[in-house]
Amino acid sequence: MSNSKQILDFKTQLELQDTAFPMLQILNEEGKIVDEDGLKRAELSDEKLVELFKSMLFARQVDIRSMKLAKQGRMGFFGPHAGQEASQMASAFAFTDEDWLFPGYRDLPQIYSKGWPIWKGLLWSRGHQLGNEYTTDDGKPVNSWFPQIIIGAQYVQAAGVALGLKKRKKDAVAFVYTGDGGSSQGDTYEGINFAGAYKAPLVAFIQNNGFAISTPRSLQTAAPHLAAKGWAAGAPSIVVDGMDAIAMYLASKEARAWAVAGNGPVVIETITNRLEPHSTAGDDPLRYRTKEDIDAWWKKEPLVRMRKFLTDKGLWDTAKEEAYIAELDARIDADIKKANNVEKQKISSFIKNTLEVPSQAMLEQIEKFESEGK
Repeated sequence: MSNSKQILDFKTQLELQDTAFPMLQILNEEGKIVDEDGLKRAELSDEKLVELFKSMLFARQVDIRSMKLAKQGRMGFFGPHAGQEASQMASAFAFTDEDWLFPGYRDLPQIYSKGWPIWKGLLWSRGHQLGNEYTTDDGKPVNSWFPQIIIGAQYVQAAGVALGLKKRKKDAVAFVYTGDGGSSQGDTYEGINFAGAYKAPLVAFIQNNGFAISTPRSLQTAAPHLAAKGWAAGAPSIVVDGMDAIAMYLASKEARAWAVAGNGPVVIETITNRLEPHSTAGDDPLRYRTKEDIDAWWKKEPLVRMRKFLTDKGLWDTAKEEAYIAELDARIDADIKKANNVEKQKISSFIKNTLEVPSQAMLEQIEKFESEGK
């Protein structure tokens, strides 16, 4: 017998939504463990903890150097990612080389973690053809899609590849990233829904970094939690402290295990923050948020808490960090030099690279521009 009073209590429904997604946190803002069971479940050895932190330092240094290059006019499009190192790198740390990555344009660090060279990322930002070749320096394939510019489109693509992995009986998943703004796109829901309907092995991340360009999260949707959107597609969905590298790794590891076992997709909302402009294309974050808000988030950023945790365990110190940053800078310097030495594209090469078999009109254009040395 139905309970009309309970069913029609809309106010209580909204209150229940607000409490339905407790946030997973293992390492708090002070660098202290607040969930010992979660730490144990993550099964991260001391060596793995240091490796994870180094991957985050790598992402931060790439961000710092990329921002400098952009200010010097030596970088093309770049989406800064400072503040999202745990959300990005600690999640990627849980996946394998066989898994397929579907990044957004802010997610170059995750592609680098799969072996894609930095110099190709620089060329991608400049629109060079070689920036869309997903191989390592020694020619091995990198299982990653290109950084998607069309917001949310990567979700549909990831769902299709996930189904393909299932049909081929591969021990692999597809994992995909978008932001809070991307969660408002139809493609995002369609991708999750498709994966849910076919129980495709997909792990979907919604990086809630507070702003979709200049639109605050509060204006994106009335939903108390973006993770709730996964429930509509029948997907288990959770909220994770996106500044906590250990929680991010554990959630990603467990989600991958669930998906690869044939149970269908998982949606993970990461609570993080973009500490810099939306992109290097003229965005000024102080036009839509306060300096006090940015400063407060800098105090909670993922490197601060992970550094303190490792230091307290005797696994890290200032000397080690300075030496590693110097190593990273040398690596980045070499990649910048390599990218700068790649032959510039000509008009004729752009036309050649458009289609595998050029049309007659294109052949005539190629001949014309080549005769002019263009």
